[in-house]
Amino acid sequence: MNIDKTNSSSFIQSYQKMQVAPVSKTKPLQKEDELQISNEAKAMFEKNTSVDVERQEKIQLLKAQVASGEYQVDARKVADKVHQFWFDK
Repeated sequence: MNIDKTNSSSFIQSYQKMQVAPVSKTKPLQKEDELQISNEAKAMFEKNTSVDVERQEKIQLLKAQVASGEYQVDARKVADKVHQFWFDK
């Protein structure tokens, strides 16, 4: 059996050249994150802040009543609300 080395070496060299060539990948430029809030969302936020002020006033009033001992819990109302929550869906 006679093996001709000249023919096979050219194939090996061409294969090695293909492997040596680095693949150049460019990274895509990343855009910075943007946040755009619509006018409707801004209006809703401003509306909720006024509700929060009223809620905070009510909470402060309730805290004062609890601290002074004037706050009375109506057990029937609590029971009705619990029943509505669990059974009247």
